[in-house]
Amino acid sequence: MSLIVREAAANQGKSRTKSKTLVQIKRNYELYLFMLPVVVLYLVFRYYPMYGVQIAFKDFSASKGILGSEWVGFKYFIQFFESYNFWPIIQNTLSLSVLSLVFGFPIPIIVALMLNQILAKRYKKFVQTVIYAPHFISTVVLVGMLHVFLSPNSGIVNQIITFFGGEPILFMANAGWFRPLYILSGIWQETGFATIIYLAALAGVSPELHEAAIMDGANKWKRVLNVDIPGILPTIIILLVLAIGNIMSVGFEKAFLMQSDLNYDTSNILPTYVYQMGIQKAQYSFSAAIGLFNSILNVILLVIVNRVAKKLTETSLW
Repeated sequence: MSLIVREAAANQGKSRTKSKTLVQIKRNYELYLFMLPVVVLYLVFRYYPMYGVQIAFKDFSASKGILGSEWVGFKYFIQFFESYNFWPIIQNTLSLSVLSLVFGFPIPIIVALMLNQILAKRYKKFVQTVIYAPHFISTVVLVGMLHVFLSPNSGIVNQIITFFGGEPILFMANAGWFRPLYILSGIWQETGFATIIYLAALAGVSPELHEAAIMDGANKWKRVLNVDIPGILPTIIILLVLAIGNIMSVGFEKAFLMQSDLNYDTSNILPTYVYQMGIQKAQYSFSAAIGLFNSILNVILLVIVNRVAKKLTETSLW
């Protein structure tokens, strides 16, 4: 009898919870309608395409379809791991992404801290506009600008080099210059957008902390170190976790547009290799396996870094 009573009580509790949930949905149905387009967008463009991931484990044939194709297990994963391109591609991808993170991540923080100290509002807005404007330049236009400015014949950079007695440099055709150009152009284009996030975080730092620091005799440098940086530290950690979680997802468009036969040794990274094998050579299963391997690496890195951040700073994504 006691078990029956317990089950009945549990069922009543579940029914009450469901009824409360339905009542809340009816009361706030406008908010759920606002959420509906986002939910549909994610279902259609994020979750539904996951159905096609299974071709990484099949010998996909367009005539047979996904379900009719032969199951081959981890054949294409092993083929990628054993290929001569595996380590060079992984090395190129990691080198480009890690260097971009090391040199590109701190600069928006530094710029935001400097702008936060500017008292002249007009000058501050002008600087913000100037550094934010490159974010709206498309990748195609950005790479076109690099070709124009770095041209060995008419580029302004080589014009300056030859003016001082140097020899023109083939920047876009030199494998050694691919990473510096990729990283520096990315910093120039994205620093302004990232700065806005840190400026918003700095706006949330209590002025009373600065007043107390001034009363204690702290100068601007000490206030930046002891008030501003600790105040935006949770934001820095969250963005760092997200950046490390996407460390293998280097931007495809710019790398592909900057790639040539002469700089292929350093510009051949995972996204461009997936495009080459999947689109140009129609090896759909092989390219899907590479893409899935890349995604799994990103998820593992995200989970590890999130746990480390939570233990060290008590700030994390979840």
